[in-house]
Order: sequence, then C-alpha cells, then structure tokens
Amino acid sequence: MTLRRSVLVCVVVALLLPVLGHAASKQEIDARVGEALEVLYKQSPAAKKLSAEAHGILVFPRVIKGGMGVGAEYGEGALLVGGRNANYYSIASASIGLQLGVQRKSVVVFFMNNDVLRHFERSEGWKAGVDGSVAIATLGAGGEIDTAAVEKPIIGFVFSNQGLMYNLTIEGSKITRLVR
Repeated sequence: MTLRRSVLVCVVVALLLPVLGHAASKQEIDARVGEALEVLYKQSPAAKKLSAEAHGILVFPRVIKGGMGVGAEYGEGALLVGGRNANYYSIASASIGLQLGVQRKSVVVFFMNNDVLRHFERSEGWKAGVDGSVAIATLGAGGEIDTAAVEKPIIGFVFSNQGLMYNLTIEGSKITRLVR
C-alpha cells in the first residue's frame, strides 16, 4: 500500500471512528429496526405486503458510508423471524475510487423462502453477491415493486428518510453475526 493510500485510509477511519466506536445496545438496535420498518412501509405499501410473505427480514436501520478516495461502510441491525428478533448482525464494506463525503442509509433484506434464510443463518460471514444474490427493489408506477425483483428469493431495499435510493447495491457487503 502506498503512503498516499495509507494516509487516505487513516483519514477515512478517523472520520468514521465516532460512528463505529459506539456499538449500539440491543435496545437501541431494536428501536431503530422498528423505526426503519415504519419508514419503509410508509414509503412503499408494497414492501409491507411483501414482508408478510417473507420468512425472515434483516434490517440495518443506520448504515454509515464515508469516503475520501477510499471508503468504508458499517451498520448494525437485527434479523426478524416470525416478527421476533432472532439475532444481531453487522454489515460492512470497503471501496476504492472517486468518492468524497458521508452518507446515511437504511437497508432491509427480505428472505423469501426458508432455504435462503437457513443458509444465511448458518453462515459464518455472509457476503452479498457471493453467498446470495440480492435483488434490489425499485418502485414502478403506483408504488409497486418491479415484478422481476418480487420473484427473487432475496429482495433488498435501500432507502433514507427522503425515499428509496436507486442504483445502489449491497453487493460485496459482508454481513456478520454480532456476539452480544
């Protein structure tokens, strides 16, 4: 790693330390999970309908991404099975390229059948796009989810308080069970 790249990594880490240094408590995560789902369902009634069919729902209410040439992303959340919290997880990724600034988003992943949910739960560290392909949902006319995404076994939503975010992906993000 060159000196310049090392300096950039240090700057990004320094920018994200206040966010990453504070691990949320179970109660904080649970409250944020509920709030994130409310926001998603308000923005997309179709997502609410889809959630009734999901075997599991993985919710990362606050995923913070920051970068200055080199970027990093991190968030904590929970897996809901049968409407109850089954476990806590983190999502993390790193990137290199043209980027500058900090962004906050929420990520919700629906596991639409038991096989993909069990595979996820058994994994030591699940990588989106490698261990399972996540179809990111986009909304069409009338707020309906595109039909191609609805037919997939794993469906993801990326959104903020301002609405669903388009052309974003969680491919390459590593999701790991948290020890609490």
